[in-house]
Amino acid sequence: MANVAVLGYGVVGSGVVEVLKENSVSISRKAGEEIRVKKILDIRDFPDSPDRDLITHNPDDVFEDDSINIVVETIGGVGIAHEYTRRAFLKGKHVVTSNKELVATHGPELMKLAKECGVNYLFEASVGGGIPIIRPLNQCLAANEIVGITGILNGTTNYILTQMKREGKNFDEALKSAQQNGYAEANPAADIEGHDACRKIAILSSIAYNEFVDSKNIYTEGISNITLADMEYAEAMNSVIKLLAISKKVGDKIFARVSPAIISKNHPVANVEDVFNAIIVKGNAIGDAMFYGKGAGKLPTASAVVADVIDIVRHIDSNGRTVWKRKDYNNIIDINESTTRFFIRVSANNSEEAENYIKQVFGDVEFIKAARDSYKDEVAFVTAKAKEGELVSKKESLKASASINDIISVIRVEEE
Repeated sequence: MANVAVLGYGVVGSGVVEVLKENSVSISRKAGEEIRVKKILDIRDFPDSPDRDLITHNPDDVFEDDSINIVVETIGGVGIAHEYTRRAFLKGKHVVTSNKELVATHGPELMKLAKECGVNYLFEASVGGGIPIIRPLNQCLAANEIVGITGILNGTTNYILTQMKREGKNFDEALKSAQQNGYAEANPAADIEGHDACRKIAILSSIAYNEFVDSKNIYTEGISNITLADMEYAEAMNSVIKLLAISKKVGDKIFARVSPAIISKNHPVANVEDVFNAIIVKGNAIGDAMFYGKGAGKLPTASAVVADVIDIVRHIDSNGRTVWKRKDYNNIIDINESTTRFFIRVSANNSEEAENYIKQVFGDVEFIKAARDSYKDEVAFVTAKAKEGELVSKKESLKASASINDIISVIRVEEE
């Protein structure tokens, strides 16, 4: 019998316990032995929970119990979760986590310690919720050199953008709807400012390129400035707006970015809506492989956690224990050195003069005609592809024109 301790009895932790109980027969058959939750560690009391007899407030009941072989960490954050993960390793216990912030921040250190202690550190649920992506990267696509990853990695922001596009809600209304439906936290900053997606693309990139990609070095921009007018212009371009996380291997460096992007309706992720996520992995042998599903939620995430638990039980002495290499230099390409195209909207007091000045500054541009007369005092255009630093500099020079009042919005245009 394999005994499991769950750290944190919140949404994901309680879901893990539920899945292990509800599917105990099939899980035991797949694992080759019975898997049982022996302890649940939490600082709170749950008097109405069916699992209340398993709950303890004393960490020693987990870490000093030699019969507990696997610890499931669903506390979140990088404080006590980091301490408890290290303690579990030093006690010879395997750890499974859904904690993307911890993996993105301390992944190399914890993977190294796990290897030194002869135990496993698995984190399938840290990216994509219930979507299997980490195991395919490590195993199914192992014969490939991974050259790029593009994805919608945050269900909350995808839901908000879907509501804006489909229901005509403004950003604040769509965010409120996400909160009312349980898709967004009371403090949604990690989602809407792009930090959640940034941590996920950092983890995926570290796995794909076998070197640590520090999320702090990834350019990250959220969706809080996206407006309904931006959505209408995108529609006029036969396109949609998505929060995209992108990484590419470029020589001995990596390009990584999280930002809103205008993508053609023909793009593979253009029709991914609501809380669904989609991840496209480009390998040099397989080409593009796409993974799709619910990226968050109690049971989808718990499903991925339990799959890691089963994997450890089945191969307890033979799981690969890798360590991400740390480069002795910043391995992320500066955002200003990357190439892109900008969609830019400006307000103008003289549209004809503004268009002439824009052509003088940017050269070859494509002007986008407004969908409604209410935007008649605006000029919108898409630039040619160029280095981001050059485009930013040219964008700033637009303020020198007397015919242009203000720069309203700037959104990257991403090609397939």
